[in-house]
Amino acid sequence: SSGINAEWPLRPGEGTETRVNANLAAYEYMVNFQNNAKLVGREENVVGWYHSHPGYGCWLSGIDVTTQMNNQQYQDPFIAIVIDPIRTITSGKVDLGAFRTYPENFEYTEGGPSRYQSIPLNKIEDFGVHCKQYYSLDVSYFRSSYDDKLLNSLWKQYRINTLSSSSQSTNQSYVSNQIEDLSCKLSKLQEQQTHREECNKIAKDGTKTAVEALGGIMSEMLKDKVFNVRS
Repeated sequence: SSGINAEWPLRPGEGTETRVNANLAAYEYMVNFQNNAKLVGREENVVGWYHSHPGYGCWLSGIDVTTQMNNQQYQDPFIAIVIDPIRTITSGKVDLGAFRTYPENFEYTEGGPSRYQSIPLNKIEDFGVHCKQYYSLDVSYFRSSYDDKLLNSLWKQYRINTLSSSSQSTNQSYVSNQIEDLSCKLSKLQEQQTHREECNKIAKDGTKTAVEALGGIMSEMLKDKVFNVRS
């Protein structure tokens, strides 16, 4: 098992909203950062990398798999972490996954990944091609005394914004995209014969979207009752 105590952004890098590529300068920066950390008494080692999948779940794409394979080959143990900030805000809990890749010549003979994933239609092909090249790790969280101080400081600074925020309005486009994606999946099912398993997956996707939307509505109703005092 590996414990992660801190993170830092990898610079320089080339990226867009949904894709980041680390170049040679970025890897040189990582090596220099770790060497300089040792000089000031930080004995921790680099144990992985992280990036986000905003709105389409925690899994490894083809590029991610290649990146992780290369990292495991030259500096192991190494972990790939993926977080979905959009789904985190919508569901109210951290949507995060940790992964490692199988060896290059490893033959995976069982079915697909054990953890159910809600994958957008335009990402299913990329997910399906590479989902047997890696496996997920169990994730647990811990907080140090420094974390408590940091979180308390952030809460004091942003508590008004936090209490007045609405996941319904913040993620309105995400929910709309989820409903549109479900519609496209249903239309695709009508065009071809498919297994009951695919229908069950779409039903799970729909239930998940509905539960998250209901949770947002309940949160707004609770805030309205608590903070909007009527005479």
